[in-house]
Amino acid sequence: MFKKIKETTCFIEKAVPGFRSEYAIILGSGLGETFNGFKLVQRLSYRDIPNFPVSTVAGHSGELLFGMLEDRAVIIMSGRFHYYEGYSMTEVVFPVRVLSRLGVKTLLITNAAGGVNPDFQVGDLVALKDHLNFLPNPLIGKNLDEIGPRFPDMSAAYDKELIRIAEDAAVVLGIPFHTGCYVGLTGPSFETPAEYQAYRILGGDMIGMSTVPEVIAARHAGLRCFAVSVITNQAFPGKFSATSHVDVLHVAGKAGKNLAALLKAVLRGL
Repeated sequence: MFKKIKETTCFIEKAVPGFRSEYAIILGSGLGETFNGFKLVQRLSYRDIPNFPVSTVAGHSGELLFGMLEDRAVIIMSGRFHYYEGYSMTEVVFPVRVLSRLGVKTLLITNAAGGVNPDFQVGDLVALKDHLNFLPNPLIGKNLDEIGPRFPDMSAAYDKELIRIAEDAAVVLGIPFHTGCYVGLTGPSFETPAEYQAYRILGGDMIGMSTVPEVIAARHAGLRCFAVSVITNQAFPGKFSATSHVDVLHVAGKAGKNLAALLKAVLRGL
């Protein structure tokens, strides 16, 4: 696996010569158009990158973008990979390991999530302060000692300083903002009312099908992580309703402006 990581890294370095960035952003479902003002330097389709998986989900364009945002060189993953697509966890987190090899030190992650906390409204932004993982751990198997330790610490998976910067920025920008615990599930079916309630009892605030494996892989490599969910539906007693992926994409797209403003503020604060 490490050989593949080096091979992919070498390809990208040759395809985008001289581009170096300490910052990367992963855009989730319906959030691919968040940075329309992004000063693009180069784009690479996932299909053209050796060893990269290919996005199969609507709302994920499947491109690696290189450019400038808030006067900082940034790499953007427009689209991610999920366990429910049939990819192994090694494949799901492969891009994160490549980003680390490229020199990325700080990873900003976005996702669409269902809110099980009744304080959350549709369209609110919620920074992850912790997570409950019900997905296979991506570090299972032989450890890649070249990347990180066998037993990485996860007591501070989500960077407190970055969360503080986001909280302060949200006040200035007037953006509805919370912090919460994210529940990572396999999907691809949405949860039943009983399941939503159970995860709430366990301490979850929002539920999704991504992010956690990426954070585990990033922390394994020593990256700082900031992750934020767009609440796309409410899922608690009195608010249960049928949910579709189309609905998720619609709400996520509408929240894109606020999300972009928040992430730019976090970048400025670094």
